[in-house]
Amino acid sequence: MSQPDVLLDPDNPRKTVKPGTFPKFQVRFGLTGLLLGFLIMLIGLRPDLFGLDRGRYIGFVQIIVILLGIGLMTLSATGILVAFWNGGPRALRADFGTRIIATGYVICAFTALADAFGFGTNPLPHVLLGTLQSRGVMIGIFLICVGLILVIRPPKYLPKDQKKRKNKHS
Repeated sequence: MSQPDVLLDPDNPRKTVKPGTFPKFQVRFGLTGLLLGFLIMLIGLRPDLFGLDRGRYIGFVQIIVILLGIGLMTLSATGILVAFWNGGPRALRADFGTRIIATGYVICAFTALADAFGFGTNPLPHVLLGTLQSRGVMIGIFLICVGLILVIRPPKYLPKDQKKRKNKHS
């Protein structure tokens, strides 16, 4: 007996997926985004590794490149974890997780660019990433990680046929 299709979008009945199918394309696309985001962040953090000019301090352009890399990695990791829900209903904690991820990135962006917004200790033409701003970015990255952990799909949300298969293999 074949499994019925699961409706992904209630407004579009043509968009269905077989239960238990693995979202290969979304995961591959997300992993590519993670790798690209990591490379972009690495260019911002250590431009000398790529033969680019490195100043004495981390300046405005490097901060923007670092934030772009963190943003791409965050977006890709969230996309991968949401893809594992297979378009089905997500738990409330997963929705909280996505909001915590977004909050963490906003904290990263605003603390890293505090000088550019006029909240930092350096005047506007001399935007630098100082010790306090680095700690703010680390706090934001920690919140992003907590949010990503909340988005992970626990086994109790697996379709029933996958639970049976999982128990047979254990």
